[in-house]
Amino acid sequence: QVQLVESGGGLVQPGGSLRLSCAASATSFSLNVMGWYRQAPGKERELVATMTRGGNTNYADSVKGRFTVSRDNAKNAVYLQLNSLALEDTAVYYCYCYGEDARTLSWRNYWGQGTQVTVSS
Repeated sequence: QVQLVESGGGLVQPGGSLRLSCAASATSFSLNVMGWYRQAPGKERELVATMTRGGNTNYADSVKGRFTVSRDNAKNAVYLQLNSLALEDTAVYYCYCYGEDARTLSWRNYWGQGTQVTVSS
């Protein structure tokens, strides 16, 4: 069982910055991949950025050079630094993880409840 708890969303002006944090409570779960997705009103949920336990990253083209994903494996935490925010970055940001349940040997993903990021002047 995995629980993901996000924090750090809020209201910011265009060009501003935010830092999102996500802490995972994971029992017998490998947390191979952790990261972030987002969903804007009327749109499908989309990838923002992910990072493997080994440090490999994957970013959406729309956020490359502006957002940075990082993680602390010892704390089972993942972070997202959002810089140069634009109006189109407004969305609910969801923490995500994917890995193996050591008890069932099955692979699955988990989602957090989401945190709202609003970019507005």
